[in-house]
Amino acid sequence: MITIDKPYTGHVSPGSNPQQRDVPGARIVKLSVGPMDNNSYLVQCAATGAALLIDAANEPERLRALLAQEAKDRVELIVTTHQHGDHWQALADVAAATGAPTAAHALDADPLPVTPDRLLADGDTVEVGELRFDIVHLRGHTPGSVALVLRDGDGTVHIFTGDCLFPGGVGKTSGAESFDSLLTGVRTKLFERYEDALVYPGHGDDTTLAAERPQLEEWRERGW
Repeated sequence: MITIDKPYTGHVSPGSNPQQRDVPGARIVKLSVGPMDNNSYLVQCAATGAALLIDAANEPERLRALLAQEAKDRVELIVTTHQHGDHWQALADVAAATGAPTAAHALDADPLPVTPDRLLADGDTVEVGELRFDIVHLRGHTPGSVALVLRDGDGTVHIFTGDCLFPGGVGKTSGAESFDSLLTGVRTKLFERYEDALVYPGHGDDTTLAAERPQLEEWRERGW
């Protein structure tokens, strides 16, 4: 039996209980897995029980137990936000155990341990039960990183950013060109589209667009 903590604070750590946030039309379960404190997210439609798993990152036994307990074999898709190995260590195991199809951007598909059943592109939508996730391609951390944007029943925006946006900055990049690409993408596709949103990153604590927006120029000036 996996104990899920409420209320939701957004702070989880390796070995801690997952946390659950209930929002209109959905519930979001956040779990830290593996030695790199990767966040895996289970997002479930409250009306139908259909579920989406974002980043089967590590600890396949814990993820399988969580999905069996909470999703009741209703995982309809597993999305991998990008190609880095710490975000897919459990992917093959969890996909085989659940029978769920997998998805990733074409530019990050080749390194994955399973060939994605669905290739995602900027502007695509993923529907899980009555939930709709908009796919945002953000190049820079990797060529094919994606964020997933969910608007709940009250209109609140939830963005699962992988390693593209964290509290205090964008994700790691390999140089000035990739940094510019990532920061420009994050600014134009997230900050300029949404006045505010809850941000769920691939590692560590959550944040909001409102909290991070005043720092955008500082990030550009410092170059990371």
